[in-house]
Amino acid sequence: MKKTSVKKNRRSKQGPQQKKPHRKILLVTDLSPGDLLMLSAALRDLKRAHPSFLVDVQTNVPAIWENNPNITALDRSDPDVEVINVEYPLIHESNTRPWHFIHGYRLFLEQALGVGIPMGEFQGDVYLSDIEKSWMSQVQEHGIHQNFWILVSGGKYDYTAKWWNPLEFQKVVDHFRDKIVFVQCGEASHHHPPLRNVMNLVGQTDTRQFMRLMYHAAGVVCPVTFAMHLAAAIETKRKMPLKRACVVMAGGREPANWESYPHHRFLSLNGALDCCDDGGCWRSRAFPLGDGDEKDLSLCVYPEEIDYEIMLPGAKQKSKLKIPKCMRMITAKDVIRAIEVHYEGGVLEYDGGWTRAEETLGAVREMKSSVEVTETLSVKEPAIDV
Repeated sequence: MKKTSVKKNRRSKQGPQQKKPHRKILLVTDLSPGDLLMLSAALRDLKRAHPSFLVDVQTNVPAIWENNPNITALDRSDPDVEVINVEYPLIHESNTRPWHFIHGYRLFLEQALGVGIPMGEFQGDVYLSDIEKSWMSQVQEHGIHQNFWILVSGGKYDYTAKWWNPLEFQKVVDHFRDKIVFVQCGEASHHHPPLRNVMNLVGQTDTRQFMRLMYHAAGVVCPVTFAMHLAAAIETKRKMPLKRACVVMAGGREPANWESYPHHRFLSLNGALDCCDDGGCWRSRAFPLGDGDEKDLSLCVYPEEIDYEIMLPGAKQKSKLKIPKCMRMITAKDVIRAIEVHYEGGVLEYDGGWTRAEETLGAVREMKSSVEVTETLSVKEPAIDV
């Protein structure tokens, strides 16, 4: 093989060159956790291309950045710190060009910083410590050691156009009752219709706990949300598939190319309705909330009422839930089939489902009850002075 010689830079006659100082960059945003996972990918790629840069973030979900080796704490008052309010204007081209969300922040930073940033892995970049990965999951804490799927049955009130039919969700859970354990998650302040035959952890996981729970999860069922992006970003456990199963009820709001990952089952209706026949409709809500938010002006053009009542924030009585037609068109059968392929293909195996989990929970409750009775009987009465 021909050797190539590289000439070393000669020193200037004026003396040794001064070392260029590190660029200090602070990335600032107040957007949601899903957006931050995409920012984490851009941060990874920026540091990989320019390792001398010192980069810090200022966001409303600091838990996402814990253990991240690409972050250096910076003082915003330092005059050398470049403060950048990050955005992803690429979203405005999502219906017409083949971009994914993961490119949004990276391309913005290329322009804002005037540097090249080659694309890295197709996933967000988050880090769990070895200690965190060694802890048992919240599911295991209840005595259940089966594989489980995380289930998100609703979402934030500001984007009700992403919600799926809770009655169809229940059909999915019931179908797999003897096969899969589902763990329902979400923030207590958001809309998460309660389901039967699931382990309900709604309101019981902060961001970091949810990330740890995702590490243990075999799969995820959700609309387009933080959980979908996290399913791709968090590594899987040993002896599990390299990529976590994820079934996403997407409908027609976002173009599939902008949100989907290659190994996810992304149930998109782009092109099936005239409102999303050229990408996504990007509407915010299926019905107005009357909360003064401009999202009330971005309503689904084909909302459909379903036989399910919901108490909306600020309302005095329940009303029938409305969801977009594209979401109503996704049925339990579609989701069931999307889940089943992972077991037919052999990357996952059924292991008793909720039926077996209930037996375990019953045995645990009986054991605790027995221990409490035993402890009560063993308490000695105090001696009485005569």
